[in-house]
Amino acid sequence: MNTKPHSHSDAAIAQKLLTAERLCSQRGSRLTPLRRLVLETLLRHTGSLKAYELLDALRTAQPGAAPPTVYRALDFLTAQGLIHRLDAINAWSACTDAGGEPHDLLIVCTRCGNVAELSDPALSQRLADCVAQAGFVLAGHETELRAVCTRCQSADSRCA
Repeated sequence: MNTKPHSHSDAAIAQKLLTAERLCSQRGSRLTPLRRLVLETLLRHTGSLKAYELLDALRTAQPGAAPPTVYRALDFLTAQGLIHRLDAINAWSACTDAGGEPHDLLIVCTRCGNVAELSDPALSQRLADCVAQAGFVLAGHETELRAVCTRCQSADSRCA
């Protein structure tokens, strides 16, 4: 199983934005300035952001940003595989390896919103087999797991 850590250096973010533009172009789509700004904001943020947190962050650079346009940008970026919609916490996070190696497991801290992207094809296949035995088919290629990260666990132990 390999883990993809988040990298937030300016050079890494610039490279990820170039990759996103290339992927969109190859797919006949366009990374508009607002879509790019949403993606860049998520790339710069550690963990995840809820829609209105993202909207507040965007309004410094785009004062006229409104919820419908932000939601459309989020839908587009999700469809392109550039960000993740995190149902566990009703938030979004940047995909750290868009255009790179696939991942199939998202571990989401339900306290702070931190996200880890993992790849374990054997585990994913076992999950798909269990789902099939129950008479279902997985609706997506990613499985989201709810967890508590080490940092939040440490904070809990200090409070106890």
